[in-house]
Amino acid sequence: MSSKIYEYSVPTPDGKEVSLSEFKGKVMLIVNTATGCGFTPQYENLEAIYEKYHDKGLELIDIPCNQFLGQAPGTDEEIHEFCTLHYNTQFPQMKKSDVNGENELPLYTFLKSQKGFEGFTGPQADTMNDLLKKFDEDFQNNPNIKWNFTKFLVDRDGNVLQRFEPTADMADVEAAVAAAI
Repeated sequence: MSSKIYEYSVPTPDGKEVSLSEFKGKVMLIVNTATGCGFTPQYENLEAIYEKYHDKGLELIDIPCNQFLGQAPGTDEEIHEFCTLHYNTQFPQMKKSDVNGENELPLYTFLKSQKGFEGFTGPQADTMNDLLKKFDEDFQNNPNIKWNFTKFLVDRDGNVLQRFEPTADMADVEAAVAAAI
């Protein structure tokens, strides 16, 4: 089975491109991250999920993004150092990139077309709703990425299964990964 997601690639900090076709037959968790965000501690959960499921076929694709209140201000190297020092991350990090707007990665245009915004969940949902209303009164009615640590789960056939907003419980993210593995 072929899927459109395999037509996309993501840039690496050293200027190369990683084609998602390299991950055919694997489960992918694609996440836009930031080092200075209230959700940054999710790196710990992401690393635990990666360690638990990588050998079973999970690839975690970490795309740092500085579009949300400048919460990933460092260079790609500084971001990588922060993550390995504070969270012992072992999954590869891609080049810091935009996920919304005229310079967004084409991958994100595709991901958002597959799974739009369905609302925030969890104890931080109201806080996020209030925050986003300040930037975009119509935020609930467009598919844009709303904040750092939005995750897309892709199955072994390249189908986008689920979109998790940053407020989603990481146990739910892990359960979905486990089900896809």
